[in-house]
Amino acid sequence: MSEQVEMIPGNSLITKTPEEGRQLAVKMARLVIKATQPDAAVREKLRPIYAEDAAMLIAIGQVVASEFATIAAANNYWK
Repeated sequence: MSEQVEMIPGNSLITKTPEEGRQLAVKMARLVIKATQPDAAVREKLRPIYAEDAAMLIAIGQVVASEFATIAAANNYWK
């Protein structure tokens, strides 16, 4: 049985600064990958493939941007 991945670290989207929010967005995007592919060996094997694929890198950038938009809204950064 695979371990349960905590998708929102600390169960909160609230951060002190937009920079901390951006870092949280990156962490949350990484957790999506871990939850989607829980086998660390498989993730490690696939890393060189997506690390050199521009489309895959753009896709993860979009995931981070979506996560950050949610965090920014929760923190009212753009008031």
